[in-house]
Amino acid sequence: MVFQYYSLYPNYTVRQNLEFPLKSKIRNLTAAGIEKRMRKTAQTLQIEHLLDRKTDKLSGGEMQRVAIGRAIVRDPKIFLMDEPLSNLDAKLREVLRSELKGLQMNLGATFLYVTHDQVEAMTMGERIGVLRKGKLLQIGTPYEVYNHPINTYVAEFVGTPTMNLLSARIQENSLVISPDKFELELSQEALKRIDGFHGELEVGIRSEDITLSTDNGIEASVYAIENMGMSKIISLKIADLILRATVDAEVSLDLDTMIRFQMKPEKLHFFNPATGDNLLKN
Repeated sequence: MVFQYYSLYPNYTVRQNLEFPLKSKIRNLTAAGIEKRMRKTAQTLQIEHLLDRKTDKLSGGEMQRVAIGRAIVRDPKIFLMDEPLSNLDAKLREVLRSELKGLQMNLGATFLYVTHDQVEAMTMGERIGVLRKGKLLQIGTPYEVYNHPINTYVAEFVGTPTMNLLSARIQENSLVISPDKFELELSQEALKRIDGFHGELEVGIRSEDITLSTDNGIEASVYAIENMGMSKIISLKIADLILRATVDAEVSLDLDTMIRFQMKPEKLHFFNPATGDNLLKN
């Protein structure tokens, strides 16, 4: 197990911390066997140069590598990781995320990884389980959880920026955004996917599925602009309603400018307003 707090023996060197789990009589390893495992682990994590240093003299990233090493040296079938990177700064978390993913693939072991950071979950996980108040809401690949959230909690939790959720109603073949902000025509295929549901609901749309339009679409004003480097997140205001859209960084926009936008109809999500459950039949 690898903990959020490193749980190392501060008076021991890195070498002694790595060797400690192997010295149990139950393991019945020789001194040569312990040395071999310890060296292999240190080499895997690139901490050979730290072996004779006390752990209280290490940086946070180095301590976390030693903590991971102390788990690896046991040669377990399953690694349990309890937010192991949450105490590190953003840049170091990014580096160690990549290293842990590579380590998992090289070892061929199962990693059960707990995190509140959805970026870690999406980039590292082959399968993700979303928990809420001790209840497992959904299990799936990152693609499945992102594109087919089981309810509004998962829809809002996974993805940056969070999914836009709007109160709406289905009226004949149209989706009317309440209270009468704008409406979208729904195809028969879309209506079939929600099994003929009519009445009040919540509709969700990801920011990347809102596109700017030059000559048609829904009119809105530019309320805020967030520069993200490779892209911009813009807040669109229609009366008192705010939607967030992701556009290319090259797109030139000014605050309070009136623009038009469209939503990709095939990317709309429909949720029961009472239960929050996804209404789409895939």
